Amino acid sequence: MEHEKTMKSISKNRKAWHDYYIEEKIEAGVSLKGSEVKVLRDGHGSIVEGYAMVRDGQAWLVNAYIPSLKHASYLNHSERRDRRLLLHRNQIERLDAATRQKGYTLIPLEIYFDDNNRVKIELGLAKGKAHHDKRDAEKQKDAKKEAQKAMKRY
Repeated sequence: MEHEKTMKSISKNRKAWHDYYIEEKIEAGVSLKGSEVKVLRDGHGSIVEGYAMVRDGQAWLVNAYIPSLKHASYLNHSERRDRRLLLHRNQIERLDAATRQKGYTLIPLEIYFDDNNRVKIELGLAKGKAHHDKRDAEKQKDAKKEAQKAMKRY
């Protein structure tokens, strides 16, 4: 019997598909504090404004928003702190080389809990779309929707 993956999604970055061409997806672990995990379990947090970068031989998630825990002490975490991404050394080196190319960046696509209840993040190696490319993609999406409507009628 085939093992089916189950995951509980916390936050998706739908805007990334509109603004970027996603060329490759990478799954990474995230180094978090206990209060951050508790907040994520409640389904709060956002990665829409976040991005990832390689700095000093380590991968980092920057500007992701995980709100502070309401009933925590003064030792609560900072909401937009940099969080270390857990990747293999060769993955980090490959991503570092890729992001040094002009126009490429690492964008968080989704943050979720995996089968083992660990927080994982799906990163996309992305290249930015020009404004006219975004309009073309929107036109194609609308045409596809119209075709689906026409198929349903008959």
